[in-house]
Amino acid sequence: EKKDFAARPQPRPPLSMRPQHFSVTEIETLRRDPYAVYARRILGLSPLEPLIRDPGAAERGTLFHEVLHLFSRRVEDPRAPNALSSLIEAGRLCFAEAKLPPDIEAVWWPRFEKLAENIIEWEHTRADAVARRYAEERADKTVVGRTGVTLSGYADRVDLLAGGMADILDYKTGSSPSKAQAHTLLSPQLALEGALLRRGAFRELGIREPSQLAFVRLKPNGEVFEESILEYNRKPRTANDLSEEAWARLERLLFHYADPTTGYLSRALPFREGEADGDYDHLARVLEWSAGGASEDEAEG
Repeated sequence: EKKDFAARPQPRPPLSMRPQHFSVTEIETLRRDPYAVYARRILGLSPLEPLIRDPGAAERGTLFHEVLHLFSRRVEDPRAPNALSSLIEAGRLCFAEAKLPPDIEAVWWPRFEKLAENIIEWEHTRADAVARRYAEERADKTVVGRTGVTLSGYADRVDLLAGGMADILDYKTGSSPSKAQAHTLLSPQLALEGALLRRGAFRELGIREPSQLAFVRLKPNGEVFEESILEYNRKPRTANDLSEEAWARLERLLFHYADPTTGYLSRALPFREGEADGDYDHLARVLEWSAGGASEDEAEG
């Protein structure tokens, strides 16, 4: 081995310093880039906001989520005659609060108006089956198996169905995660929310069986479509089945990190080969340790 490359970091802090609680959104990071979890949760480092930054895809996602949550809180039934005007009004309020640069608002607002019509149309397609809608529903801390570690989170939307089961929906303005990543549990957030639902963590809903786990894709062209993560590559799974597999895998992952010899490896399964733009990649000196080419465990990512 050449001596001129930095070593790939894999810090092994004492167990007493390791996190005993996670949110559902952190679990994918724990699998893909454990070092980022170490830097944020154990070293307590947060990335600095850039001084000047034009609102981009992430801000658009946040803004549209806020609009939909406000709409869900105000409108009980999307079939009501004033539903579209209420959604537009929710949009106006959230856009005003966001104080977007005028050139960006000039592009985003017409897109939102187009999207709003399609959201109401999509709501109509499912309205008959839904008894009650819950927006931004919180799942309380729940112990994962025998690990002693707890998991909590928020679901964008949980719809209680007339038959007593519930659908968990996640609004997505971007293309990631893909259906394949969610189905194969590389991106386990939705499935873990299903497991939390089965354990009564969503207090308002009580213990329920998940019926559907789906992304609601809000496309830049205004198109809206619901994409179930339960079927991929002609391998249909039930929501219960996928949720329980995600829960069992999470338990194994947490036991793995309860071993003092397990380190927090930098970029275990990176999103894209060769990228080095993660919040903590400079700290992990990714460009230095990866300069010798991809390592074996990266090649399969």
